[in-house]
Amino acid sequence: MLKTYDIQDVPCLKILGRHTAQSAPLPLFWTHSGIEVNCTGTELWVEVSCNYEFHDIWVASEINHALMSRQMLYPGKNSICLFRSMQPGVVKNVRFYRELQAMYDNPEITLEIRGLRTDGEFLPVPENKLKIEFIGDSITSGEGSYGAREDTEWLAMYMSASKTYVNFIERMLDAESRVISQGGWGVYTGWDNNRSHNIPRIYDQICVPATGSINKARGAQYEYDFSSWVPDAIIVNLGTNDACSFTMPGMEVEGYGFCKSRTDEQGNKDPEDLKAIENAAVDFLKHLRSKNPTSLIIWTYGMMGNELEPVLRSAMDRFISETNDTNAEYIALPDTTWETMGAHSHPGFFSHLATAKLLAAHLAEHFHLEAKYDILL
Repeated sequence: MLKTYDIQDVPCLKILGRHTAQSAPLPLFWTHSGIEVNCTGTELWVEVSCNYEFHDIWVASEINHALMSRQMLYPGKNSICLFRSMQPGVVKNVRFYRELQAMYDNPEITLEIRGLRTDGEFLPVPENKLKIEFIGDSITSGEGSYGAREDTEWLAMYMSASKTYVNFIERMLDAESRVISQGGWGVYTGWDNNRSHNIPRIYDQICVPATGSINKARGAQYEYDFSSWVPDAIIVNLGTNDACSFTMPGMEVEGYGFCKSRTDEQGNKDPEDLKAIENAAVDFLKHLRSKNPTSLIIWTYGMMGNELEPVLRSAMDRFISETNDTNAEYIALPDTTWETMGAHSHPGFFSHLATAKLLAAHLAEHFHLEAKYDILL
C-alpha cells in the first residue's frame, strides 16, 4: 500500500538547488533545482503544483543517474509516477528536478513539490564527492539542448537541465551542483543592452528572477545563506551576451539611463565599453571570493564565440594580481560548430558533452578524483 508523505516529512530528503528553510511546499526556483531520494519501494510518485501562462514548465527525472523521463506539466496539481513495478527492497536513487530556468518576465510562473507517495522506505543519500556552483546564461540554462538545428523558436521545451554540461559533469565526477543562470544576461549587460540584466546584481539573493507574489512569499527574494552550502568549485560561464550587446540597438533602462555597447564605423568595439565589461568581471570575481573564501573559481567562455576572450582573460589576470588569489583561473571552452549545434542556434548535446569532458578532466586533476566519461552510455 502506498504511503503519502508531505514534502517536509520525507525521511532523508536531499534538496537540490538554492532554497529557503521553508520546505512545505518546496519551491523550485532555478533550473536543475529539485530533490533526490534513495527509495526501496516498488513504485514512487511525486506530487507537484505549478502555474504558468505562456512558458510551460518542464521537469525531468533520473533513476540511478540515468535520465528516465522528461515532460511538460499542466497548470495546477500534477501526480507524476517516477517509477513503478520495480523490485521491492532494492535501493533506487531518484532525482526529480526543474528543466526550465527562472523566467524573470513571467511572474505568474511557480513550481512546488508538495509530497511523495511510495510503498517502500527512504534511506540516506550519500554525500557527493564535489559541490559545484555554476553561474551562467542561456548556455548554462540549456537553451537549445533539446530540439533540431532547424528549430529556432524561443520556447520552454527547448530548454533543459538534463542535457547540459552541468548535468554531465555531475555524473562524471559524482558531484552535486547549484545553478544560477539566466538566458540573455551577462556579467555587465544583457544581450539587448539592458544593463539591469547582469548576474552579479542578483547573486546574493536566493532567486531574484523568480518574481510574483507566490515566489516572493516562498522566499525567492530573501538573502542567500552562503554558509548553508559551500561549493568546492565555482564555474562562471558569462560574457556571451555582453559580446552580443555591441551588435544590438541601445535602450533606455530604468536606473541606468540610455545603454549601448558602442562600435565605430569599422565595427571595432569601443575601448571604454570593453573596459567596463572587464571591470565588471573583476568586481564579480572579488565578490565571489568574499562570499566563497575556499572555493576554486574558474571563469569559462567560448561555447558561442570567443570575441571577448582577451577582455575576460585580462579580468582574471587583474583579479589574481590585485588580490594575490592562487585559487582562480580562466579556461577557454570549445566553440560550438554546425555539427554540434542544437536548437535556436545554441549549443547542442555534443557541444555540452565536449565542454563537460574538458572541465571534468580539469576538476578531477585539481581535486584528485577519477572522472567517469562513460557515465552517459
